[in-house]
Amino acid sequence: MAGTLYLCATPIGNLGDMTPRVIETLREVDIIAAEDTRNSIKLLNHFEIKTSMTSYHEYNKIEKADYLVEQMMQGKNIALITDAGTPAISDPGEVLVQKCQQAGITVTSLPGAAACITALTLSGLSTRRFCFEGFLPSDKKEKAVVLKDLKEESRTMILYEAPHHLVRTLTELYETVGNRRITLCRELTKKFETIMPTTLEDALAYYEKEAPRGEYVLVIEGKSHQEKQEEEQKQWQAMSIEEHMAYYEKEGMDQKSAMKQVAKDRGVTKRDIYQYLLQK
Repeated sequence: MAGTLYLCATPIGNLGDMTPRVIETLREVDIIAAEDTRNSIKLLNHFEIKTSMTSYHEYNKIEKADYLVEQMMQGKNIALITDAGTPAISDPGEVLVQKCQQAGITVTSLPGAAACITALTLSGLSTRRFCFEGFLPSDKKEKAVVLKDLKEESRTMILYEAPHHLVRTLTELYETVGNRRITLCRELTKKFETIMPTTLEDALAYYEKEAPRGEYVLVIEGKSHQEKQEEEQKQWQAMSIEEHMAYYEKEGMDQKSAMKQVAKDRGVTKRDIYQYLLQK
C-alpha cells in the first residue's frame, strides 16, 4: 500500500505558530523533504523532532520528486516542508504534488501560516477578491507580460520581494499601474513586524532614502471599476457618435438597441444620443 504525502506548513517567523498536528506528523513520517535542510534542522531541533531529512528544492525538483514518489509507492510516508510557510506556495512543492496525483498517491495538507494571507489581512485593502503573483519573473520579457496583466487587474494583488530588488520592483509597479495604494509588510509574526500602508509614490520616496531590510510582502490595490469605466468611456469618446452607432449596427443591432449601448458606453442617457442624432 502506498504512503501519503503530507504538506506541512511551518512558521513564517514566530515558532509559536507551529501547530501540534504538524509537530506530531513530522515525528511520525518516515522522511521529511525540506527546501533547505540547514535551515530546517533548527526548527526540528527546537521541537525535538528526530526524523531524517532529505533536500527538495528548485534545483532538484524533478529528479528528487521521482525518488520521493518511488519511496511513497513502497509505502513510506513523507512530509514536505518549506523554509517558511505553506509548501507549494512560491516553492517547487507543486511539482511533487502533481507527480503524486499522477501516481495515485494520497496528498493531504496540514494548514498553517502563509505570508501572503497574513499580509493581505493586515493590509487594510480589499480582501474580497485577490490574486497572488509571488515573485515577479526575472526574465524581462516574461516580467513585461505579467506587469501588463497587473495593470488591468481589479483584484487586490499580492507579491513577494527580496530587499535588494524592492526599489526596482516598486519603480516598475509605479510605472505600470500608477500611484496606487500599497501596504508593505515585513518581518511578519516576528518581534519587529512592520506594516506600512502608503502609496507606490511615497513608498519609492521612502526606500530611496531608507535601505530595505528583510523579505517583503507587497499588497497592492487593484484597478477600480470606476477607473476602468472612465478609461473605456475615453476610448469610445475618441470616436464620433455616428461611428459609434455604425459600429454596433454592423454588429447586427437595430437603431434603438445601438443607441442604448452607445449611451451606456459614453456614460450618457439614450435621450442624449437620440437628440444628437436628431439634430444631424
